[in-house]
Amino acid sequence: MKKNGQNNFFSNIPPKMTGEIVEDILTTGSVRIERIISHGDSLPENFWYDQDENEWVIVLQGQAKLLIDGEIEPVTLDSGDYINIPKHVKHQVIWTTPKIATIWLGVFYGD
Repeated sequence: MKKNGQNNFFSNIPPKMTGEIVEDILTTGSVRIERIISHGDSLPENFWYDQDENEWVIVLQGQAKLLIDGEIEPVTLDSGDYINIPKHVKHQVIWTTPKIATIWLGVFYGD
């Protein structure tokens, strides 16, 4: 960590991983910010996120595909693309870039 709590979002990215890495960057009473690192990951076919918080997420590096419950086509997120997922909207990660880490910034918030 740099001085005064400063850090770099792209530091300490492992070159090879098994599974996703989720790190809390900031947590307050109403907001949680996460760094999520995926490397060719997808969730088990029958696993759906069903969260009690709204989620705004942006892909900063890599690419991902999300399936939103009730939608036929997956949502493709390229670097710079973001999506807001309201609480209790079921969704799953069905693919992330296998050759480089996909790095996400997730912001979780209440109403």
